[in-house]
Amino acid sequence: MADIDVEDVLSKLDLEEKVSLLAGIDFWHTQAIHKHGIPTLRTSDGPNGVRGTRFFNGIPAACFPCGTALGSTFDQELLVKAGKLMGDEAKAKGAHILLGPCINMQRSPLGGRGFESISEDPLLAGLGAAALVKGIQSTGVVSTIKHFVTNDQEHERMAVNSIVTERALREIYLMPFQIAVRDAHPHAFMTAYNKLNGTHLSENKKILQDTLRDEWGWKGVVMSDWFGTYSTSDAINAGLDLEMPGPTRWRGGLLEHLVSSRKVPIHILDERVRNMLNLVKQCKASGVKEWAKEGTNDTPETAKLLRKLAADSCVLLKNERDALPLKKDKSILLIGPNARTSVFCGGGSSSMAPYYAVSPFDGVKSKLKDPSKLQHTIGCYSHKELPLASNQFTVSSDPKSETGLTFKAYNEPPQVESRTAVDEIVLKNTYSMLMDYKNPLLEDDLWYANVEGYFQAERTGEYELGLCVYGTGNLFVDDKMVVDNTTKQAQGSVFFGCGTVEEKGRIHMEEGKTYHVKLEFASAPTSKLDGSGVPQFGGGGFRIGGAWVLDMGDTVAEAVRLASEAEQVVICAGLNQDWEGEGADRADMKLPGSMDELITKVAEANPRTVVVNQTGTPVEMPWIGKVAGLVHAWYGGNETGNGIADVLFGDVNPSGRSSLTWPKRCEDNPAFYNYRSEGGRTLYGEDVYIGYRHYETVKRDVNVSFGYGLSYTTFELSGLKVSKSGVDDLSSKITVNVTIKNTGKLEGQEVVQVYVRPQSPGIRRPPRELKGFTKVAVKAGAKAAAKVEIPLKYAASYWDEIRDAWVLEKGKYDLEVNDGSATQESLVSTIEVVKTVWWNGL
Repeated sequence: MADIDVEDVLSKLDLEEKVSLLAGIDFWHTQAIHKHGIPTLRTSDGPNGVRGTRFFNGIPAACFPCGTALGSTFDQELLVKAGKLMGDEAKAKGAHILLGPCINMQRSPLGGRGFESISEDPLLAGLGAAALVKGIQSTGVVSTIKHFVTNDQEHERMAVNSIVTERALREIYLMPFQIAVRDAHPHAFMTAYNKLNGTHLSENKKILQDTLRDEWGWKGVVMSDWFGTYSTSDAINAGLDLEMPGPTRWRGGLLEHLVSSRKVPIHILDERVRNMLNLVKQCKASGVKEWAKEGTNDTPETAKLLRKLAADSCVLLKNERDALPLKKDKSILLIGPNARTSVFCGGGSSSMAPYYAVSPFDGVKSKLKDPSKLQHTIGCYSHKELPLASNQFTVSSDPKSETGLTFKAYNEPPQVESRTAVDEIVLKNTYSMLMDYKNPLLEDDLWYANVEGYFQAERTGEYELGLCVYGTGNLFVDDKMVVDNTTKQAQGSVFFGCGTVEEKGRIHMEEGKTYHVKLEFASAPTSKLDGSGVPQFGGGGFRIGGAWVLDMGDTVAEAVRLASEAEQVVICAGLNQDWEGEGADRADMKLPGSMDELITKVAEANPRTVVVNQTGTPVEMPWIGKVAGLVHAWYGGNETGNGIADVLFGDVNPSGRSSLTWPKRCEDNPAFYNYRSEGGRTLYGEDVYIGYRHYETVKRDVNVSFGYGLSYTTFELSGLKVSKSGVDDLSSKITVNVTIKNTGKLEGQEVVQVYVRPQSPGIRRPPRELKGFTKVAVKAGAKAAAKVEIPLKYAASYWDEIRDAWVLEKGKYDLEVNDGSATQESLVSTIEVVKTVWWNGL
């Protein structure tokens, strides 16, 4: 990729060429103009891994722990390393631009994409994002920070009007983006789908131009979220450089006409084009060639860092009765549906095909001195849609043949007996989003496919099959139709909201017998759904799930019986990408099915029961007082099972701190009354009181406090010293020094957290707010120094809506320093601001 002289190239472009640069050409690529030295650029999802350009049958990738997991590391140095690996992954996929990180705020535990973001706290989110951006862009790959701004729910996400006070917007929702710009300067921003105070973000001049570019001084490309452009002149004039994906819906000839009529001034158009040309210039640093072949970066070094991220993000929430660490020479009973399955990521644009995925069962088994001492029982199901049947099929009736299903595409429907397949692929996954499936021999958008494989029954009983489609489809077993998802369809949440609910059917199977399973599928144009409120794109999709029909009363009873006799018991509980994913929010905070009953009864049968919970956001835990141990492991990426096992057995001393507050009940959360679109709007009625700011203000008990986490060792903080430097308060920097002593018998990592509390605020403010943190490794019995530096104006200011500026208010401020463990009182010191000052910008 050659370097370009931006101003020289801009002067040579004609109107049609300029306009062509401001929209994608397909789902992932930008326009090239080779005669002017302008190459195509490739984008790729983010934020917890780099998929490449294919949803359907894509190239395997490194899947990172989810955003809330990365936030829980409280480790900026580690996140820089994670970002660098993300950049290397992007280069392996031939991508110049990575669509991440994501730093929307956690208003509510129910957000469908909550797991993608870093925290409920804007400082933790902003510093975490800045670290990731530094790492990504150190490789030459451009980081795209998203979704700008207030894209905090999935319900009616393209239509909803987020109504937010200016103070809350500044102090909570814009702040993580502001910190990322201040510390790392991401080269691209992605706009949110929603409206903010009446105007869609992709055409919101106050946000894109007045705040981002003029006030913060940021320079770069602003792109839309995919299908998140809703106008031509309004979006261009407001500051939206790039419409994605392509081909364009809003630009092209229409934009040329609006320029000629001066509805879009030529200098505005030139500014949009200049930003795109500068992006091309920046992407040269990656060394990625145009239309590079997609590859992999599956190395031991990649696995090592992913394993550390998975383990360091785990949060030890409870440890009583000497339950943890587990003993490697004793037997272990693993219970739960998430034990043998690796729940490595959430759903939607974060999902991808991993290089591999380690389950907790595999991770625990690898630790035991005698692997035969490991036992598993299902306990109960916890699925929303039936579990994917991906690993249950072979391509032929020989059970030793290749695992997978055969996909054959046709131009004609099944009724045409002489039809010939135009494509044949072996699929490893029974979830296929066909948005990017193309074959030159397919003559139209309407096409057909057969997907078939062989299933060998491992037991005798009823087996249930489930089918979701974007399009139409029927599922057959030995030529008998078991599921009809053609005749009548109902709207579901799969395939970004384009697909149907799951239709189910049962068949009796006999142990050892092999069954032929076939899906007859027709592409998206055959769908009977109206698709209102959801962008319709791509060729369609299908999802085949399956599970044995079990009586949950019997499975719970069996788990209780085994637990009562077991030496060590671990329940693997939680959610998965069916429950947490793009396109739909959760209905409640509960664990699904009989999971709460299972945990309660098993813990009563064996009081030393340990629970490993995997969710991206909080769930209710009515059993928390009964279990002896509780580890929250989030969605841990490829190395999920190894990371969990490392912590359970003490090979890694847990050091995570919760990036979120976990309320006791959904009704306790501050957005409870205002979460979802009501009449096209969502009122951010909690104002600045989100997360711990709310719970601490109203003194409401929670299950897990923000920043909380335990260790297998103990620490003691002492010797707090606070100093203030700078010629005036606006340039002042607070330096917090504290001594950490490891008073236990194991090496560990301590997280020092600094909160600020105004003594006599002139406006109502939260009781305290996180303003700085650091993570320090300390050997057993040793001491270490920790230092946290904080700009005073960021530590003490609030947004003055009358002045439309930040105000650093005269007065005294307490600095409260702790480690989030609640095992010792906070250390407190006081600083003073000598004069009230207003400020804007960074």
